[in-house]
Amino acid sequence: MAYLARVLRVYAHRSSGPLSFWYERPELNSRAFGGGAEYFMRFAGKTRYQGPFDAAGIPLLDYQGDIGRQYNPIAIAQYGLARFNAWSAAGASADRTAWIAVADWLTREMRPNAHGVRVWMHDFDWPYRQLLRAPWYSGLAQGNGLSLLVRAAKETGDAKYMDAADLAFEPMRRDVADGGVLVTDDQEDVWIEEYLVDRPSHILNGFIWALWGVYDYAQWSARPDASQLWTTCVGTLQRRLSEFDTGWWSLYEARDRGREMLASRYYHALHITQLQVMHRLTGIDTFAECAVRFQTYLDRPSNRVHAFARKAIFKLRHY
Repeated sequence: MAYLARVLRVYAHRSSGPLSFWYERPELNSRAFGGGAEYFMRFAGKTRYQGPFDAAGIPLLDYQGDIGRQYNPIAIAQYGLARFNAWSAAGASADRTAWIAVADWLTREMRPNAHGVRVWMHDFDWPYRQLLRAPWYSGLAQGNGLSLLVRAAKETGDAKYMDAADLAFEPMRRDVADGGVLVTDDQEDVWIEEYLVDRPSHILNGFIWALWGVYDYAQWSARPDASQLWTTCVGTLQRRLSEFDTGWWSLYEARDRGREMLASRYYHALHITQLQVMHRLTGIDTFAECAVRFQTYLDRPSNRVHAFARKAIFKLRHY
């Protein structure tokens, strides 16, 4: 009941709660390709986030209820990428100040986990399948943070961002059992896990976003292990993408013992944009074809209604 009460409060305050940060319209950023420095999605809505912020300009998310206002490393990194895009496009000093503040926060706030591997921690409990007890960390946070740190290192030449990027990549080359964020499944496919839970959930959007951090780091560092991880995970996505296709909508995460979690409308649209980006980065037609197919699903009103109803029922049953 406490979870449902908090969720209702969040939805009642869409303009000031965490939904105001996450639920923008997903857009591919064409300026990021062909040698551009910008991030692969525009994140235009995130540049307009109204807060709250801390005194250094770092965004906080207000989850309401017993969680309250918190630093979320994923949101912080994406906000930094949004302001980096804006600065790259227009050169405003306020945008540069904002992404530098985020890069500094990311550099400062990495902490060792139980294995001594430095990660960005979430310092609040979070219900997902099982309760994630604070402090917990995420492959998605590592990937998004890495994307911002690589850009900060390139633009400033500051060694502190270079060193921080190297540290941020370390958990992305380790299995979960060794303090990292990688899982190898029974088909020998490798996944970057957004949430580290027992049984791995293989969240599609989190895997792809995290994978872009590997791409950015591999291109910048020229490290063979980063390039190999990119190639391996692209192969996972290409082979397993069909498992997220229901024939009328996309799944948020992999099927698990008959449990099927549909993507919300926002995440379904996000999948489309992410697959368009993956096609631009790899040239693999599978990604473009799936993006087109997912778009046809989204364009059908009956599918949108059906997905909304199924998603609502799922949440009532499982949370």
